[in-house]
This record gives sequence, structure tokens and C-alpha cells, in this order.
Amino acid sequence: MSVEHYENFPVASWLCPPGLRPAVRAIYWFARTADDIADEGDAPAAERQALLAHYRADLLHAATGRAGSGRWAGVFGPLAAMIARHRLPVPLLAALLDAFEEDTRHAGYVDRAALLHYCSRSANPIGRLLLHLHGLDDPVLLRRSDAVCSALQLINFWQDLSVDVPRGRRYVPLADAQAHGTTVEDCLRSPHADASRALVRDLCAWAEGLMREGAPIALDVPGRVGWELRVVVQGGLRILAKIDGMNFASFARRPRLNGIDHLVVGARALTMRPSLPDSKRPA
Repeated sequence: MSVEHYENFPVASWLCPPGLRPAVRAIYWFARTADDIADEGDAPAAERQALLAHYRADLLHAATGRAGSGRWAGVFGPLAAMIARHRLPVPLLAALLDAFEEDTRHAGYVDRAALLHYCSRSANPIGRLLLHLHGLDDPVLLRRSDAVCSALQLINFWQDLSVDVPRGRRYVPLADAQAHGTTVEDCLRSPHADASRALVRDLCAWAEGLMREGAPIALDVPGRVGWELRVVVQGGLRILAKIDGMNFASFARRPRLNGIDHLVVGARALTMRPSLPDSKRPA
């Protein structure tokens, strides 16, 4: 599985228990294919939306054991088997399609609440599906999973500003840009301007806050999935550190993790400890 190709899929496949790998692969390819329908190539938006509608119909057929169109047999054959075997929550899969359909419009987001609503459909269902596969449904874990997944989605946005904005993908909330007296177009033209850097700094702080809010899930969940989550959390935080290291100029270029960064992520995953409440932190 190519995590590089689908950045929002929070899975380190070598840590996934072998018995769950077919289900993880089926979910991955369902999401990957729908995302490609929404974003790849030069088809007009109306054509993409029509394809996604057919794709949704095939999902509903797979969920009920009926034959679909056959157009995406390589996706829905395995997915139908995993829905039946693991009782995968179909509304979570359908929520991903809602987000991908929204991607065909790229109308932008007025404020952070609107963008988080998008994340609740584009990213959070993946975390909840993985918890479901591991038999975990505690409300606290679900909330923390949502925080981690939304944070990962936001981190991906702030990492990819130099790539997304020229393609018409506008994820910076309008209210945040206005608060800094700028626009995404101005930031792209002048990525090293004070306003551009300050905007990215605030957006990264928001994502980091969400990640740290959800991070305890990595210590609450036992076994391989807990270690997987440690890597996910530390990987997201490391990308934020890379953006910080370039003085928040991610409108200019996309930061990437290198070999040393991967070692740092691994070491921090191994030594991860619960965060102390503010009242118990050393002075």
C-alpha cells in the first residue's frame, strides 16, 4: 500500500495484524479509487460527480450482497467480502464519498468549523473503521481518533499549500486569511511575507493542538494498533516541525520527511509518554 499516494490513510501496514490486512487493503482501495475519480485527470466536475454517484450505487450493492455495475470489480469484490466478514459500518464508507464529491467543487471554507466538518467525512471515518476492525468502540477512543485524523488531514493541507492552491484546492479558511489581512493568492505570490508565514504558523498551531488532544489514544490502545498510532502521531508532529523549520514558508515549497526524520519519528514513538495536565507540569 502506498501511504505516499494517499496521505490521509493512517496505517503503517507492517504493524497491521495479518488477519486484518485484507480488510485494510479493501478499505484503502475503495478510498483511493474514489479519491482518484474526484481529483485525478482532466474530466469536468459534472462527469466526476456522475461517476461518484455510480460508485456510490456500487457500494450500496456491495453492502447488500448484490452484483454491481462491474466497472470497479477489483474494488467492490474484496470490499463486499470484508463488509460481510467484519460488519464494516457502511455509513462510514459513504461519508468518504460525501467528502470526495465535495472535492469536485472546491468551493473553499468560510471558517475552521466548516473545514472540520469536511474532515469529519474525509478523514475521521478512516480512523473509526480501523478501530472497528480492532473491536474498539469506546466513545473516548472515538473522539481521540477523530482528533488525530482531523489533525492529519489539516497537516496534509498545510504541507501541500504550494501544490494545492495552484490546482484550485482551497483549504485555508477564509476567516483565518482575513484575520491576517491576506488571501491565499497573495500568500502564493509572496510566500515569505510576514502575513503568509503568520497565517501558516497559526494553522499549524491549530493542527498541533488537535493532534495533541487525540495523541493519548496511542497509549490507551494496546498491541500493534497502539504502536501504529504512535508512529502516526509522531509522524504528523514531525511534519509540523519541518514546516516550522522552514519558517512556515509552505506556500513556497512542500516539506518532506527524510531518513533522519524517520529515525526521529521511530525514537519518539518508542519513548512516547502521557502528557501531564498543565497543573502538574514542572515550573
